[in-house]
Parts: sequence; structure tokens; C-alpha cells
Amino acid sequence: LELSSPANAQISHAGQACVVKEDNISERIYTIREGDRLELQCLVKGHPQPQVRWTKTAGSASDKFQETSIYNETLRIEGIQRVQGGRYYCKADNGVGVAAIKSIRVDVQYLDKPVLTVHQTISDVRGSYYQEKTVFLRCTVNSNPPARFIWKRGNTPIEQSKDTGVDIYEPLYTQGETKVLKLKNLRPKDFANYTCEVTVRNVCDIPESSVTFRLTNATTPPALRLSVNETLVVDPGKDVTLSCEVTAGFPKPTVSWSRYPNPLPRNSLVRNGTLTLRSVTPADSGFYNCTAVNNVGNPAKRNVNLLVRSMGNLTFQITPDSNKDSESIQMGRDLKLSCHVDAQPQDKVNYTWYKNAALVYNSDSLIVLRSDPDMAPGTSSLEIVDMKFRDQATYSCVANFPGSTVPELRVDVNITQSSVTPPILTVPAGGQVVSVREGGSADLVCLVDGKPRPPVLWSRADKDLPMPTGEWAVETRNGRLRLTNVTRDLMGSYRCQTAPYNGLNIKPRQAQVQLNVQYAPVLDPVFQDVRSPNYQFVTLRCLIQKSNPARVASVRWVRNGEPLSSLTPNPQENPQLKFKLDPSNNGTYECRVSNGVGSSTCTFNVSSRPYNAEFYFDTPNPIRIQKVNNYSYNLQWTQREPAATDRIIGYWVNVRTMNQVNMFSKQIDKKEPVKGGLMSYTLTDLKIPVSYEIRLAPITTYSTGDYVSRTIQYSEHHVCGFEDERICGFSQDRGDKFDWTRQNHLTQNPKRSSNTGPEMDRSGNKEGYYMYIEASRPRVAGDNARLLSPLYNVTAARGPKGSSRHPYCVSFFYHMKGKHIGSLNVWLRVKSIASVGDRVWTLDGNQGPDWIQANINVNPSGPFQVMFEAIRGSGYEGDIAIDDVSVTKGKCKQENSVSNTGTVCISQCYCRVKFIQDTGLGSHTILTDHMGYFPR
Repeated sequence: LELSSPANAQISHAGQACVVKEDNISERIYTIREGDRLELQCLVKGHPQPQVRWTKTAGSASDKFQETSIYNETLRIEGIQRVQGGRYYCKADNGVGVAAIKSIRVDVQYLDKPVLTVHQTISDVRGSYYQEKTVFLRCTVNSNPPARFIWKRGNTPIEQSKDTGVDIYEPLYTQGETKVLKLKNLRPKDFANYTCEVTVRNVCDIPESSVTFRLTNATTPPALRLSVNETLVVDPGKDVTLSCEVTAGFPKPTVSWSRYPNPLPRNSLVRNGTLTLRSVTPADSGFYNCTAVNNVGNPAKRNVNLLVRSMGNLTFQITPDSNKDSESIQMGRDLKLSCHVDAQPQDKVNYTWYKNAALVYNSDSLIVLRSDPDMAPGTSSLEIVDMKFRDQATYSCVANFPGSTVPELRVDVNITQSSVTPPILTVPAGGQVVSVREGGSADLVCLVDGKPRPPVLWSRADKDLPMPTGEWAVETRNGRLRLTNVTRDLMGSYRCQTAPYNGLNIKPRQAQVQLNVQYAPVLDPVFQDVRSPNYQFVTLRCLIQKSNPARVASVRWVRNGEPLSSLTPNPQENPQLKFKLDPSNNGTYECRVSNGVGSSTCTFNVSSRPYNAEFYFDTPNPIRIQKVNNYSYNLQWTQREPAATDRIIGYWVNVRTMNQVNMFSKQIDKKEPVKGGLMSYTLTDLKIPVSYEIRLAPITTYSTGDYVSRTIQYSEHHVCGFEDERICGFSQDRGDKFDWTRQNHLTQNPKRSSNTGPEMDRSGNKEGYYMYIEASRPRVAGDNARLLSPLYNVTAARGPKGSSRHPYCVSFFYHMKGKHIGSLNVWLRVKSIASVGDRVWTLDGNQGPDWIQANINVNPSGPFQVMFEAIRGSGYEGDIAIDDVSVTKGKCKQENSVSNTGTVCISQCYCRVKFIQDTGLGSHTILTDHMGYFPR
């Protein structure tokens, strides 16, 4: 039998939740107030112990996907915000079967302060005999859940049914929640204070919020006037002042400045509607927006496009007669010289042409184009028509901003038949393929010749790949491209070509260079743990996945740093090593493979030591109380891959306190473990309430495995929610008529009666389990089912104040809904005294649809068990269920408890209670029946 079990997960909550409920899609909803602490716990089961991962997706398909991963059983978010609402997933995985995934939707509740705006309209009525003035007060708020609106004039709520001069409605296509109060044909009484109150009905204790506006006959929307033109061009280094003057508006508008798309510069200053920028730079250019708001009408806005003058590279182009497909200067043909500068503002650049330092004027042979339509915007050209010998000269292009302090830029071009020749692009001999080791530097070279010599542009031959800088093309002046820290993903073809500027504007010359990146072999496995019994053959294989160059130069095997042998590698084979394992040759083996460029290693940890044990964390009721304030702990574990090494003959157990004080170390003998087999060892004489660290290691004839450790903590309060299939050590009594059944909402019979039995477990979780009896056929009236708890030991021989017994509190929740409900009894069975024991609690009849808690004080004289007995009533609508059973040392707490009680009704319900008195001698007497309502 293999004990390994797949992971099981369940989400519980411990934060500041307002409510946790189910919706109509069988999904749990966790409602929390914005700013409170969210705490979700993923309760996991499974063996080996599962690993937990939390993920989160946005709350709806329209939201941008968000994800955060947290590897912890408990997820805490302090001060949760609305954007953190959504669906949270808990994934538990232990490598056995399919991972368990549970989810819960977090609904963050909030209420912002409302915003009230006023809009006015004036319309002609009956042919302009008089004008009707209508005012709309619009109240908008963001909230979750949707807010409720209340309008007030002064302190009096406005009721639309009682005032024909108002209309309250909700407009369509508005952002957020909006309610509009319409004042039709303003009356004198309409000039007053108006308050918009919003509330979410105190959900999550969120208080209501409100906003007030005073409406007068002077109420007007804002108006603005700018002190500058809408486009403002300035030189760098200047101070800029932008003033926004309010010319109208009541109440007095509030003025603000912003910038699009970037924020305001750091050196900016806003005061009384005036924006001041100190020593502006080209980076300060942009659209500056002045906005005036007084919540009347639409905000008044004015925009300024600020342009700070700047000039970048000045380039030129020489274009031979394009009509003749010429690539050189020829007499009698046309020639065009072009000049372009990257500037801001581009359209304000002034170009001036000179021939041999003399200003060029338009003529029949020389034509100046201020903006050449055949070139990029902002390009000026000089056309030489039907070139003559006299046109051979030095031409100059000067670019400037008239009246600006920005320095002008100048480029000179010598135009003669001998000074202008087409470019020639070549790759030097041996440079077609450049090899470089990964991590090194490489130079890719394309030689360019020509007059004037143009720049060289480099790009990847694969058009979908950018250059290492992230750009699609890189300019080089001398045709040499330098690549540093080269990686294998840069391997491939690179294209070099002449630029169409600073030279002849003709068809570009192109060439390609192949970059070959050499790297050490890539091996698999990088590391492998190999276990084997002694005196059996072990084969170690090292797989060469890829390598550049592919030829293997050498293979060396090393054990614990010492060479084993030198092998002559076969390029067609992967290296391997085969040997017989014995106690003397355990250790670390390395296969070092080199291809002349670098060396890589496969590492194998070869050992006959056994794998570690794996603790079992789901032991039902592992703690037992012993005498003299001691307790015992049932330690359980399985052995990982027990057949992988020599036979395991036992285990070392080491116990020490949390402050590292050793209690004892002991070797325990065990039969040879099988895979998945559960082993146990009881640790005794542990002190209450001390916690301990337990260390465990397997033992073979030749070696001891690694220690694993866990902490055990003493706890006397164990709540059994029946979530485990082993139901916490509870068992069915063999002397009854039928058995209790473990069930949850998902395993319920869909044809069952809806008038009896619980929908969900006590916590309201559809995935949570409980125990119940099925009252349908073949059950008949009087049939009983008994469920026995594990055996509980008493802590001390004498109770408090010299009493002969120590009190215990038995607590559980019961569900008894249905017109045919029979009875539920709780019995105390003291070991070695009685087979059935004494009845300490009983209840019969319909108790309503709720789970109800019962607390019972008992005083056992020795080790004891608690037995739950359900007796079938007169019909099939008589299902009885219990959940969350606990037995705690000490008397029950006073709240929700009655001394020697039959029951406590948490919600208001109708009960028939039989009070049972403990006489102290083990006998119990029924005193009375009581019927009535028990308040919460």
C-alpha cells in the first residue's frame, strides 16, 4: 500500500473580513474594507507535504491582468487597495497526481467623497416671450457596492413626488455612479444650499459621505485668458512665464497647471495661476495646460505649445540627374545638393546657400528650394541646371534660427568631377566570417571608399532582430562595428550598407558579415543525485546537447577532485562511465567536456546512502496526555525510495528542545520499509507545554542518510472538521444499526430532500466536510448510528481545588433541520468502566436551518472517549449532522455555554433541551424538559 497522496487545498480567512459568503456560481466571496488587512490561509494536506503558491488575477475580463506569486501558506496584504481585489488562487503541489487549486474572490469595499458639479441652460419659451433657466446638479461618486444617493435643500430631503419643480434621475453612459438633480425654471426658493449624501448602507462600517454646493443667482462657469500665444517659441536658457488669468466664474475657480505627456519640470513654480520655468532646455518643450475649476459647467482650459529651439546634426546629399539614372557628376546634366538639420521647431529653420562664399540667388542655372517636396520635411535643396564647368565650386549650406541665440550650423561640399565619385563597399579578406568566444568582443568591418565617403549603416540581416543596442540600425563613420560582451543569441548575419546622406544619394552599396559565436559545450545533466546499493554497477551518462565548435577536444572523468582516466572521445557518442559501487568509491563524479573554446561539467553525486525520510503531517490526534504533566507524540513518516540503496534496518531519532538542548538520541529498529508505507514511533515523557525539534535519519548496513527535522508543538485544543478521510481518528461503533457518513456540498445526492440536512459545513464552505446520518430508506424509526472519538488521556490525577477529577470541555456544532428529526445524544465512555458510558447531553426535534454550537463540561475519572449517537425519527426528513468537534482541558468558556448544558442556541431558534446533571459519581439525572426561544 502506497501512502503517497495528492495535494488537497482549502482556503480559510483570518483577516478583517466584513463577510464571507457564496454567490450563485459556487464561488466564495471575501468582502473587505479598503485599507484593512487581508489574510488568507491555504490549508493543505497530502503526502509528501505540498508546496503552496498564491496567484491573483484581475477582478474582471476588462481589467488588465495582474499577477503576484507568493510561496507561503498564509497570504497577508496590509492596507488592501481596490485594485487588489479580484480572484486569488491557492495552488498546492507535491508532485503526486494533479495539483490542487482553490480560489476565493476578494471584493474590496470603498466609498470615495462625492463630486458635485452644476450645469445651467437657458432656453426660449413661446417664441422668446420669456426665457426659462434650468439648472442640473450632477453628483458622482466611486464606490463598491453601488451607493445610495440622498439630495437635500438645506437640511430637508428633496422628494420628487412632492415638488413638481425638481426631477431626479440617473443619466446614461456616465463614469462612476451618478445622480442628477434637475431644477426646472428656477424659482426663488431654488437658490439655496444643496447637499448630496451618498452611503453604502454602512457595509463594512463605511461611513456615509457628502458634498454641499451653494446655488445663487451669481453662479457662473469659469473663463480664462492666457498671457501668451498658444504657440510659444523661446531660446534655451531663458526664463518662461505663463500666466492664466481668471476672467469669470463664481464660486471663485481654482487654477492648476499640467503638462502633456510628461509631468511639469522639476524647476517649475506655480503661484496664483502663473507658471514659471527657469532656464528652459529643449527637454522642457511640450503642451502646457491651464485649467480653472469651480464645479459649475465644464472646466475652462487653455493650452500653450512651448517649443524650445534646438538644432542637431546637419547632413547633406548629392543627387545626380535622377532622370538619367546617373551615379556621378557629368557636365550638361542636372545636379541637386540637399541640406537638412534635425531642429525644433523644424519649420522655423532658415537655410542659406553660398557658392565659393558668395550668397546664391535664384537664376536660370541655380534654383534654391526652401522646402524640397521630394525630400524629408524641413530639407532645403540647391538645383544646378545643365551643369557647366563654371558650376564646379565649393557650396556651403548654413542653417539657423533668425533672431535666435542658438548657434548656426554649416556644411561645405566641394563639387568637381574629380571630388565626387560613387562609393565602393568591400569586406576585407578573411572578414566575411568573424569568430569570437562568448563574452568576448568582436569587430565587424566593411571598408568604404568614395568621395565624399559616406557613413556605413549596420543592421541584422534578419529584419525581425534589432541590433544589440536595441536600435534597428547603427551608424559608423569608418565602417567598423564594435560588439562587446557577445552572447550566442547575437550569432548570425549582419548587413552593412552606405548611408544616403553625407555623400551621393544613390542606390546603397551592401555587404554581409557572418558573426560566429563560439561557446563551451552545453551538457545534461548539470547535476544528478545517483543512489544505488553497494556492489552493483552504476552507469553515468553525460549528454552533449550543443556545442560550438561541435567537435569535442577532450573528456575527463574526475572523482572527488582526482582524475580517473583520460578518454579519447568519439564525436558520435556521448561520454559515459560504468563501474561497480562499493563503500570506497562513493563520492562526487565529474565529467569535464572541452571543445577547445571552453569546458563544461556534468556532476553526479554517487552514493549508497539512503534517501531521507518524509514526515507525515496528517496524523490524527498525535498527542496523548500522560501522567505527571507529560505528553507523548505519535511521530509518523514514510521512506523516500527505500529500494534505491541498501536495505534500511532502522532510524536514528534525535529529540531536542527549541533552544538546542538535546533530550535524547536513539536508534530504533524497523522492518525493511516499503515505498509509501507509513511508519510510526511514539515519543514519550515530553514535558507540557514544551515544543521540540525532532530529527530523523535512516540507517543501512553501510551508512546513515541525511537528517530531516520538524517541530512538534504541544496543543490541547484540537478541532476536528472531518476534512481528512481518516476523520481525525474517529471510528464507527460496531454495536449500532448503521453508520455516520462523511459528506460535503459537492458530494451530496442531487435528488436528496431539500427540507432536511445542511447545505454546507459549519464554516459555510461548500468544499468543507461534516458527518451526518441519512434518514431515508432503508432506515426506520429508532435506528441508531454511533461515532466514537479517539481515546483522550487525562492530564493529572486530581483536578483543581483538590477535586478528584479534571474538567474537560467537549464542543461541537450540530445541524438538526427537518420535520422528522429524531434525537442526538452525546455519551461519555470512560475506558475500562463501561461499554456505552453515561449520557451527558441530548436533544431532539427540529432545531431550524442553522448550525448551532453546544459546549459540554465533563469530569472523566480516567482516559475517555466521546460518542455521538443519532437516532432516526419517524420519517425521511430527519438528517442529523455534526461538525468541528473539539475536546479541551478545562471548563467551557462562559459565553455561548451553560453549565452542565444540553445545548446553546447561537441564533434564535426553538429547542427542546434535556438538562443532565453530573452527580460526581458517574451517574446523570434528567431534570426537566424546557421549550422556548433562546436569544443570540
